[in-house]
Amino acid sequence: MIPTSYPDAKTIAQLTAKMLLDIKAVHFNAEEPFTLASGLPSPTYIDCRKLISFPRIRATLMDFLTCTVMRDAGLEAFDNIAGGETAGIPFAALVAERMALPMTYVRKKPKGYGRNARIEGVMSEGERVLLVEDLTTDGGSKLSFVDAIRETGATCDRTAVIFYYGIFPETEKTLSDHGVGLSYLCTWWDVLEAARDSGAFDKATLDEVQKFLNAPREWQEKKMRG
Repeated sequence: MIPTSYPDAKTIAQLTAKMLLDIKAVHFNAEEPFTLASGLPSPTYIDCRKLISFPRIRATLMDFLTCTVMRDAGLEAFDNIAGGETAGIPFAALVAERMALPMTYVRKKPKGYGRNARIEGVMSEGERVLLVEDLTTDGGSKLSFVDAIRETGATCDRTAVIFYYGIFPETEKTLSDHGVGLSYLCTWWDVLEAARDSGAFDKATLDEVQKFLNAPREWQEKKMRG
């Protein structure tokens, strides 16, 4: 069912951040930083995949994501909802259900046998496709999925995520230069504010996280130099 009313974007961001903290999807460790997929260190890590195991929070956030997309792009802007392999697949299915639209998913690379396809499900030429993922860091990983969608003759000019890092200034330009808009629920800044309010982390840790968020590349370089 398509949600018909929803909070404003600021309230959605605050509630989303709190829910991510509630399910312990947020991890901070300044002393022993996490290693990102890029190989770079970070005092922050978020695991949006955990959401699939919390049905009430999952349902609420999928309502928020559906409404955010409709607010940003319009109620009749899409014909197909595509999830990126693998984390985006369950969220794409849940958004597609709410919007009463077909759902597909995009492989990271051709499967290497059979049709050697990257698109699973039915995607037709001319369809307007929304790409759904769990999160985006710098936007780069989304471009391969978008290109695979466009190779079918469909269009893809928007991606929707639950969580957007919101600390790398090039992200939205990278997507925009590729003709892709970004819809999201919350950022690290929203989570940091909620974390300070919750008392779930000590002040020293949160202060170090804030240093990272203010200047992530400099923080990473300093850590790598030791």
